[in-house]
Amino acid sequence: NYGNVLRALKCPEQALASYDRALEIKPDYAEALGNRGNTLRDLNRPEEALESYDRALEIKPDYAEALGNRGEALRVLNRAAEALASYDHALQIKPDHADVHWNEALCRLVMGEFKVGWQKYEWRWKTIHFIPAVRNFLQPLWLGKEPLSGKTILVHAEQGLGDTLQFCRYARQVAALGATVVLEVQPALKSLLQGLEGASLVIGKGERLPDFDYHCPLMSLPLAFQADLSNISAAAYLQSEPAKRQQWQDRLGPATKARIGLVWSGATGHQNDHNRSLSLQQLTPLISDEAQYYCLQKELRPADEAVLANTPGIEFLGDSLRDFSETAAVVELMDLVITVDTSVAHLAGAMGKEVWILLPYSPDWRWLLERSDSPWYGSARLFRQTAIGDWAGVLGQVQEAL
Repeated sequence: NYGNVLRALKCPEQALASYDRALEIKPDYAEALGNRGNTLRDLNRPEEALESYDRALEIKPDYAEALGNRGEALRVLNRAAEALASYDHALQIKPDHADVHWNEALCRLVMGEFKVGWQKYEWRWKTIHFIPAVRNFLQPLWLGKEPLSGKTILVHAEQGLGDTLQFCRYARQVAALGATVVLEVQPALKSLLQGLEGASLVIGKGERLPDFDYHCPLMSLPLAFQADLSNISAAAYLQSEPAKRQQWQDRLGPATKARIGLVWSGATGHQNDHNRSLSLQQLTPLISDEAQYYCLQKELRPADEAVLANTPGIEFLGDSLRDFSETAAVVELMDLVITVDTSVAHLAGAMGKEVWILLPYSPDWRWLLERSDSPWYGSARLFRQTAIGDWAGVLGQVQEAL
């Protein structure tokens, strides 16, 4: 339990030491081995985590949680078929294990198995992470079956900014069914999405809701429309405001070199941040006097602030990027955006701007596996790690492409 507390406090090395001490006292302690495996996954050591889960399962073969977490370790290693077998075994023992269903959804989606993936994705509402976000409306949930002609539907954002930017595209298809679409989004996106095709009204989260007949969480729309690789559109669907674009054009002045926007890290609170973000120090070899570079992220970590101050050729714009309508105006003026997997990647892709996205070895499900393009964004090019943590290899690819 001391190890569990240390893990919750994000002290994984100390937690690992506590589990190891427990196992010295009681070598056949399956739960300690399971928790040890979870901590090794936190430390981005999935192969060692796998060994720990396997030891736990030798002691306790019907340990559903260890089987589910073993599937996660396999998924992180991109051993998707083996991961599915482990999830299946866990669900045979505990059929209503929400976390296992949810993780299976992510695994199937990254494999491109969208039909089952979207169905399993609905299990998110029964996981600890999502239960607090459940919206208990009196109006019924719409998942594509009931006719919407003449009805008003509330489509509401539920996860990150990038998720909203990616899936607001479906407002047009909902409206095409004859519905009046009210789109509720994070306040930072409200101004940008005012002109979104299909949305009759765009409101910020926390504002008073109008009357409506149905509701649908934004991330359930792919299920409602049975999205798969044959019907996803990669066409652009967002644009910047001309007035703001002109303001930024005046501020940046005439372009004398190629303009390249950079984003190297996302929100520190993101559960996968350790896997998807870089430091500016790692990125500096890309910066040369052959282009003008602009930092498109609002927040800087302390170590990055010091590096930025000593790196000529890159301009920090973050303090002026008050919301995403400002960011969109700047993105419009770039020749290229290079970014890790953050909301700016989705913004640039949704605008049809050329964007290079740097991905970890085990990518988020939406980027699928192995391919260098994206069915979601026609202007995106994907650069993938070929081994866990190998950002140097990714940046070498980017340097060559530049």
